[in-house]
Amino acid sequence: MTDATTTLAPAADRARPRIRVKGSAIVMTLYLIFMLLPIYWLINMSLKTNAEILGAFSLWPRNLTFQNYVTILTDPSWYMGYVNSLIYVVMNTVISVTVALPAAYAFSRYRFMGDKHLFFWLLTNRMAPPAVFALPFFQLYSSVGLFDTHIAVALAHCLFNVPLAVWILEGFMRGVPKEIDETAYIDGYSFPHFFVKIFMPLIASGIGVAAFFCFMFSWVELLLSRTLTSVDAKPIASTMTRTVSASGLDWGVLAAAGVLTIVPGALVIYFVRNYIAKGFALGRV
Repeated sequence: MTDATTTLAPAADRARPRIRVKGSAIVMTLYLIFMLLPIYWLINMSLKTNAEILGAFSLWPRNLTFQNYVTILTDPSWYMGYVNSLIYVVMNTVISVTVALPAAYAFSRYRFMGDKHLFFWLLTNRMAPPAVFALPFFQLYSSVGLFDTHIAVALAHCLFNVPLAVWILEGFMRGVPKEIDETAYIDGYSFPHFFVKIFMPLIASGIGVAAFFCFMFSWVELLLSRTLTSVDAKPIASTMTRTVSASGLDWGVLAAAGVLTIVPGALVIYFVRNYIAKGFALGRV
C-alpha cells in the first residue's frame, strides 16, 4: 500500500505543472481574442458595403469590397487629414525630444534650488486634461495668427509631451555614470561634442522610448487638434466626422479610416520595439 502511494504521488506532482501550463495558455488565448476582436471587427466592417453592415450579422464580408479604402485614398479631403496629422505629430516629437534632452540632463546631473518642485510641476502639466488648456490656446493662437497651422498643434502638444519625455529621459540618464562626463571633459571634449557624440548614443534606447510615447500621445489626441484647426491643418480625427450625412453614418468609410489610423502607430511600434523592450527592462517605462 505504501509503495503504491509513493508511486502515485510523483505522477500527480508531474501532472500539476501541465495543468497550470494549459490553464495559462487558455487564459492568454482568451485575453488575445478579447483584445484583437475590436480590431478584427473594424477591419471586417471596412471591407463591407454600408448596406451589408446595417443588414444581417456576419463574421466576415459576404461581398468583399475595397471601395471604402479607394474613397479615402483618392479624396483629398480624406487623405490630407492623414498628411496633416503626420506633419504636426512629427514636428511635436522632434521639438519635445530636443527640448527634453537638455532639461533631463540638468535634472539628472545637477542639484539646484527648487529642482524637485520644478520637476513635479512639469509632471502636473501631463496630469491636467487637455480641455483645461483648449480655450487659452485658441485665444492665444488666434491673436498671433497661428490658428489652423501645424505648428500651433505641435506646440500645444508640447505642453504634455515635454514633461513625459523629460521624465523618461531623466531615468535613463541617471543610469549613466557621472565618471563618463568627467572623463570626456578631461579628454578635451566640449559639452556639445560630448553630449552628441558620446552621451546620446548611451541613452539611445531612452530617446527611442521618449520619441515613441510623444508620437503616440500626439497622434491620438483629439480635443486640442480639433480646437486649434479648421481647414488647412485639419487632422484625420476631425475629418472622420464628415461621414455624418442626411442618410446617416457611412460606416464602411469610417471603419476604413479607423484601420488606416492604426497603421502609423503600428509601424512606429515595429521600428522602436527593441528600444521599448529596453525601457521596460530598465524599469523606467
